[in-house]
Formats: sequence, C-alpha cells, structure tokens
Amino acid sequence: MKLHTKILLGLALGAAAGVAVNMAAADAGWLAWINRNVTGPVGQVFLRLLFMVVMPLVFATLSLGVAGLGDLRNVGRVGAKTLGYFLITTALAAALGLLLVNAVRPGDGLPGETVERLQGIYAGQAEERLASSGAAGFGIDTFVNIVPRNPIRSAADMDMLGVIFFSIVFGIALAMIPAERSAPMLRWLEALADTVTKMIDLAMRFAPYGVFALIFVVTSTFGWGLLRQLALYIAVVLVGLLIHATVTLSVIVRVFAGLNPIRFWSKIREVVITAFSTSSSNATLPTTLLVAERTLRIPPRIGGFVLPLGATMNMNGTALFEGVTVLFVAQVFGVDMPITKQAIVVVLSVLTAVGAAGVPGGSIPLLMVMATSVGVPGEGIAIILGVDRILDMSRTVLNVAGDLTAACVVARSEGAWDPADAEDAARVEAFPDEPLDEAPAAYRPGRRP
Repeated sequence: MKLHTKILLGLALGAAAGVAVNMAAADAGWLAWINRNVTGPVGQVFLRLLFMVVMPLVFATLSLGVAGLGDLRNVGRVGAKTLGYFLITTALAAALGLLLVNAVRPGDGLPGETVERLQGIYAGQAEERLASSGAAGFGIDTFVNIVPRNPIRSAADMDMLGVIFFSIVFGIALAMIPAERSAPMLRWLEALADTVTKMIDLAMRFAPYGVFALIFVVTSTFGWGLLRQLALYIAVVLVGLLIHATVTLSVIVRVFAGLNPIRFWSKIREVVITAFSTSSSNATLPTTLLVAERTLRIPPRIGGFVLPLGATMNMNGTALFEGVTVLFVAQVFGVDMPITKQAIVVVLSVLTAVGAAGVPGGSIPLLMVMATSVGVPGEGIAIILGVDRILDMSRTVLNVAGDLTAACVVARSEGAWDPADAEDAARVEAFPDEPLDEAPAAYRPGRRP
C-alpha cells in the first residue's frame, strides 16, 4: 500500500472512531485519559518530528535557491513575481470571503443563548492566546523584527520570517563571492538538504499513526454537537475555501502555469493530506518541497525560493477565514460594517495573514487584534474557537496549495519549467520505498540544476 493511501486511511479511521466515541461516551473520564496520555502525545510527536526539520530545511533550500538564481537581478525579479502573486491571490481570497458572508449573513441567526454559552466556554482561551502571542504589537515592529539579531535564536524560537531573511541574505552573499570559494559551502548545503530530506522520509513513515491520533483527538472532543450550532458559519468558510481552490487557483494553474487542474490536484494529494492533518503550513513544508521537486518537477532553484516564503507569507485560506470571521462576529453583535470598513478588513486580512504564524491556531491572536481595530469586539472571537481546529485544517490545505500554484506560475514565467514535465513524465512518488539516492538526481531537494 502506498504511503499516501495509508495516510488517507488513518485520516478516515481516526475521524470515524472519534465521532463514534464522542456519540457513545463524550464525557467519559477514560476518553479524556486516552486523549491526554495516548492519542494526544502520539499526534504531538508526529508534529514535532516535522517541526524538527523545518528550520534546517528552510535554511538549506532557500539559500541554495537564491544562490542558484545567480545574478542579483534574477533574485529581485523572481522575488517581485513571488510577492506580487502572494498579495494578489490573498486579496482575492479575502474579498471572496467577504462576498459570501455578506450574501449569507450567518451571524444574524445565531441564538443569543448559544453565543453566551460559547463565550463562557472559550473566552479564557481567547484571552490566553492573545496574551501569550504578543500580537498586540503587530505593525511596523513586525517588519523591523524580520531582520534577526541572532539567526540561531530565531531558528530556536521558530521565527520563520527571521530565518527566511537570513537565508536570503546568505544565498545572495554566496552568489556574490567567487565560485571556487562558494563551492564548499554549496556542497555542504546540498548535503544538509539531502540529509534533512531523508529525515523527512523517515518521519513520514510514522504519518498514518500520527494523522489518526490528531484527527481522533479533534473529533472525539467536539463530535457534531458544536458543528450544528455554528453550521452556517462553518459552511460559509468551507464553501469559500472550496470556491477559491476549485475556481481561482485552478484557473490560475490552467492559464498561467499551463497545467491541467485535475492533474495538478491529483499530483499534490500528499500535500493536501499532510496539511489537513497537521493544520500547519510550516509542518507541511517538508512534504510540499518534496512533492514540488519529485512530482511536479519544479526546479529546486525556484521551488526552494518560492515555497519557504509561501509557508510564511502566502496564506490565502487564512485571509479568507479572517475576513469571514470578523464580519460574522460583527453580525452576531449587531456592529454595522459599511463598505469602507469592509475594505479595511480586506487590507488587514492580507497583512495579518502574512504575519500569522504557520502553526495550528496561529491566526487567532492577530484575528482578535484585527477585529478590535475595525470596532468589532475582540473577545467575540471566542465563539468560534471550538470549531477553529476543523477550519484550521481546511484553510491550511488552501494555504499550501496556493504555495504550489505560485511555484508553478513563477517557474513557468522564468522559462525554468515546462508543464509537460509534470503532465507527460511518469509520476515519481513523493515518498518512494527506495532510498532517496535512487530518485532522479535533478529532482533531489537541494540539487542545483
């Protein structure tokens, strides 16, 4: 059985088992014990195995990608295309979310007693997340802090923007020094990327069990009761994510990348499953890089540059979710939101999506600050925290799919990739059973073309 099939099976079995147990014994002490001592730790170990390799992988692949672009004009051109793509697609996603929430108005029909109950349960969590995140300082300081004082500490603190900035500057410096001086460091970075990739291969063999545990904890805790209470809000978010994926991104893939959208979604299914189960763009990044290079066959110098940036800065799903949530809470509390305020919501959705941490629930603290800035009670965000994990899983899929579409578009615009490479060539599995060294050399992560 292929690994992606095992992961999908673990996902389905975990969801089914969790819902069944919730229906039979939602408040049982033994269920809480299992989630606290068995399934919870198993899921967290799987996430930690992926997070463990993110920082060295980002440093190696991004530095090699920038160095592989050579001329600084190439770095600037590719960077401008990448950032332009991120901003445009993120703004489109946020605007789509606002269009849907205005049309459906899910907050108008939520009973007052339901709102009070949800706030009573989750208000403490909302305040705790805001206090521990430092999100209130989002603004110009966020952009200043992109430049790290200590890149090693940035890596230890999982400060992705700081590591990305250091890696880009490091790659630029490598490209500027004589080739004979940079060659040893490039070989070391290639060896680091290959080693970390092998670690990912090993970690992903644990994925079916980790995915089962993560999904079981969510479904056994919440079941369907909470979903029914917020059904219309959940439907608006999920429909928005689906439309953006199947229409906006698929049209972009067809028109600008020249790739059949059905083939594209089929080829990235490992990424979709990993993103859905981990709820983290950062944890999914190792899988995203492997699929881009082995399956879509995007050159490492493009994929290694675009995808690490996308894992932090390209959050289509997060922007859509934030726009829908702010207007939903405004509707619940009767706050008037004229078109001018909604335009501000779109802009803030784009900016806060860039600043959101690529970890489970990373957008919630910034979402509370964003709501407050447009006159919506920030504490009202508490009413959606119970279902945020389900929505987080779904929007992460859109986030990482947007990263891969960006890589395809940028690679083709640079003349570095032909969609026929992905369409016609025999498919290379993202996680083959054979050793990494037996994969085509041109597509090994970290290899410069």
